[in-house]
Order: sequence, then structure tokens, then C-alpha cells
Amino acid sequence: MSSKKGKKNSGLPQNINLVTPVPNPDAQRITRLVKSAGRVEGYELANGEILSKKEGVALAKAGGIRGVAVAVRNGNEYLRSLPDGSENDNLGNLPSTTITN
Repeated sequence: MSSKKGKKNSGLPQNINLVTPVPNPDAQRITRLVKSAGRVEGYELANGEILSKKEGVALAKAGGIRGVAVAVRNGNEYLRSLPDGSENDNLGNLPSTTITN
């Protein structure tokens, strides 16, 4: 990682992304968040497949999910939307489903 501070975009440094994978031609989009107690626990893909957060990160790193980067906070990797000029497809604006334990 570079020691230079990144430019700001929406209050976050641009270099917050750990990995910005290149999506495969058949990469899926995330269409819904899977939450438990208000926290994102996984992702639903356009093909209906539901992945845990860890599986989503691994698939994104392998180029299987488009429109996302892998970031890290407090040692935990997570997915975040890549800026594309549209707020509609940001992960935080997607519908969610709740799981109960």
C-alpha cells in the first residue's frame, strides 16, 4: 500500500480499496444484501445465488462479481461499490432481506 493519502470522494479516501478486481465476462451483479441484526452478512446475486460475506469477497477477488471492490476495515474484508456516477446501484441502496438466527 502507498503511504500517500488518496483524494477524497464522498468523504472516503480513494485508496480505501484493497483490491479492485477485473470482472470476468460472466461476472454477476449483486442485487440484494442479506442482513442479520442490521449488519450485512451476505449478498444475493442476479442469478439468485446467495453468498456469505466471506464467499462474496472471495468471488469478487476472482472476478466473479462486477461493480465492486474489496476494502478492509478493522482487519475485516468487505465489498463496496465502485463509483460509476449512479447512486441506484450502490450496495447501500440495494434492497435487503433479513435472516434470523
